[in-house]
Amino acid sequence: MDTEEVNELKVLSAKMRVELLKMLKRRTYGHLGGSMSIIEVLSTLYGKHLKHDPLNPNWDDRDYLVLSKGHSGPGLYAALAVNGYFEKEILGSLNEGGTSLPSHPDRILTPGIDATTGSLGQGTSVAAGLGYALRLEKASQYVYLIVGDGELNEGQCWEAFQFIAHNKLNHVIVLIDENKRQLDGFTVDILNPFDIQEKMIAFGFHTMKVDGGSELEISNAIDEAKKIEDQAVCIVLDTVKGQGIPYFEEMVDNHSVKFCEQDYQAVDHAIQKLQDFIQKAGA
Repeated sequence: MDTEEVNELKVLSAKMRVELLKMLKRRTYGHLGGSMSIIEVLSTLYGKHLKHDPLNPNWDDRDYLVLSKGHSGPGLYAALAVNGYFEKEILGSLNEGGTSLPSHPDRILTPGIDATTGSLGQGTSVAAGLGYALRLEKASQYVYLIVGDGELNEGQCWEAFQFIAHNKLNHVIVLIDENKRQLDGFTVDILNPFDIQEKMIAFGFHTMKVDGGSELEISNAIDEAKKIEDQAVCIVLDTVKGQGIPYFEEMVDNHSVKFCEQDYQAVDHAIQKLQDFIQKAGA
């Protein structure tokens, strides 16, 4: 990508963070940490790589996105709203009764959601099935699977990975959000994942590890993944839970935040800083 394209994606990331923060501030609680750590990969997908149409979410030729770590649904909702799938005002209904934006993604309720997720591990199997079906149909679409590192505690992930690798489903691009934390603490303390990149290589994947806060590195890795024709592909994203806002990055319990007065102040400060960046970029 050239400098202009990179800057456009950075602005898109900032816009998505703003909407995510506004949404959770209004709700007074929510899954902030893991939503923040996937913002850059979402902006890179929706801004450059994902074949999609906000005006026709069920377009037959679209690429598919499976957010297996469904608790990060607010991050995906922010991405969908910023990219025109529905009005941004709808974000304010997160988790309310009768909402089209439940806590975890629901493909029946929300335009642009391809897979209902939330029970950790199941998204890997959904993505494997989608990829295999597309292979049988000789279709050219891609399936982008976003999995959390804490989610890899689930054995179902590894069963699905083995299936993807055995069948060389190179159009299923596995994106692992390695933010190093999960609900109860650090992944290394709860159930040591060891070296995720080496594990995926051992499972038969062509595997890259990149800075998950860099739209450029993520985009370059996706470009490389699309050149692989005879092997499953995986990109490990080296991220920080709460990514992009130092206050929340440093918060010990940032998986699901219940906002206090100090948190609200941090949110307001972050929103202002992001909006200043967007305005300076002329977007």
